[in-house]
Amino acid sequence: MRALWIWVVAVVVYIAAVFHRTSLGVAGLEAAQRFHVGPAALGTFTVLQVGLYALMQVPTGLLVDRFGPRRVLTVAAVLMGLGQALFAVAASYPLGLLARAVLGVGDAMTFVSVLRLVAAHFPARRFAALAALTAALGTVGNLIATVPLTLLLDSAGWTATFLVAGAATTGYAIVIALRLPGPPADTRAGEPVGEVLTEVRRSWRVPGTRLGFWVHFSTMFAPAVLGLLWGFPYLVQAQGLSTGAAGSVLGVLVLGALLGGPALGVLISRRPEWRMPLVIAYLASALAVWVVLLGWPGGRLPLTVLVAAFAWLSLGGPASSIAFALARDYNPMRRVGTATGVVNVGGFVAITLSALGIGLLLDLTGSFRIALLALVVLLTLGAWRTAVWWRRARAAVFAAEARGEAVPVQLTYRRWDADVVAA
Repeated sequence: MRALWIWVVAVVVYIAAVFHRTSLGVAGLEAAQRFHVGPAALGTFTVLQVGLYALMQVPTGLLVDRFGPRRVLTVAAVLMGLGQALFAVAASYPLGLLARAVLGVGDAMTFVSVLRLVAAHFPARRFAALAALTAALGTVGNLIATVPLTLLLDSAGWTATFLVAGAATTGYAIVIALRLPGPPADTRAGEPVGEVLTEVRRSWRVPGTRLGFWVHFSTMFAPAVLGLLWGFPYLVQAQGLSTGAAGSVLGVLVLGALLGGPALGVLISRRPEWRMPLVIAYLASALAVWVVLLGWPGGRLPLTVLVAAFAWLSLGGPASSIAFALARDYNPMRRVGTATGVVNVGGFVAITLSALGIGLLLDLTGSFRIALLALVVLLTLGAWRTAVWWRRARAAVFAAEARGEAVPVQLTYRRWDADVVAA
C-alpha cells in the first residue's frame, strides 16, 4: 500500500506536467493574437519547449539516478509553476518563449522520475503495466487542457487561467517534498561525474535501449504534436470544425490513450513477447491512417472519419510505453533512470522536428495537407529504424541465451534472425 501511495503522489506531478505541456494546444490561436505571430513563430513555442524536454532527458536520468526522484520532482513542480505564471503575464513574444522554456525544463524532469520510483518500489513484472498506466493517467492532464481549459479561457481570460494553474503546481511541490521517500539505496550520489556519464554510453550500447529509443520516436510523436499544437488549427482551419467540435475531436486523442494505456499495459505484462509485434502493427496501420487523412478527395473529411482516425492515432501514446519496458528489462537497476531518459529522448526529438517542419511548410504553402507530410516522413523513418533495431535486439537476446545467461523475455527464433549480427 505504501508503494501505491508513493506512485499516486508522483503521478499527480506527471498529470500536471502533461496539462502544462498541452495547454497551448487549445490556446494556440489566442497565443498568435496575443503575441502577434504567424504559424512558424507559433510553432517555435512548442519546438522550444519540446526541444528542451528532449535535451533534458539524459541529464534528468543522470540526476534521478544520482540524487533520487523526490528532489528532482520537487524542482520540476517549482519550475513548471513559475514557467506557467510567467506565461500568464507575458505580453511580448521573447518573454513568452522564456516562460515556455522554463516550463519545458520542469516538464522534462517528471516522467523519468516517476518511472524510477516505479522501478524501485514495484516488482519487475508489474513495471510495464504501471508505466503504461502512468502514461495513460498523464492524459488526464491533456483532457483538462482541451474542453475545460477552452471554457475557462473564454470565461476567466488568459492571465487568470494560467496564473491559477502555475500557483497550484508550485504549491504541490510541498506535498512532494513531504510525502515522497528519500533517494533509493542504489543511487550513485557518491560517484564521480565522469563515472556517471559513462553510464550513458553503456546504456546507449545496449541494443534493447536503442530499440526503445526508436520505438518511442516512432509511436508517440504524431498524436502528441496534434494535441500540443497543430491538431486544433488543422481541425478548425483545414477541416472547418467549430472550436467546440475541434476540442471534442482532440479529446478523442486523450480518451484513446486513457483507455488504451492500461489495457496494453496489462497485455504486455502477461505476454511480453507480443510487445514488438504490437508496435510494428501499430506503425503500419498509422501509415495507412495518414494516407486516408491526407489523400481524401477534396481535403475535408466526414466527422466520423476524423474521429476514427484520431482515435486510432491516439494508441501511439500507449504503444510508446513499450519503449520504457525495454529500457527496464535490458539495463541494470542502477542505470534504469539513465536508460529511461535516453529512450524518452526519441519521441520528443520527433515531436520537435515535426512541429518545426509543419510550421515551416505551412508558412511556405498555406496547406495543411502538405505541411502534415512532415509527420509521414518521420513516421516512415522511425518505422525503418525500429525494424532494424528490433532484429539486432533479438540477435542480442539469442546470443545471451547461447552463453547460458538469463534473459527477461523468451523469444521464438525465426528464419529471418539467422543473418543478423548484434551491434
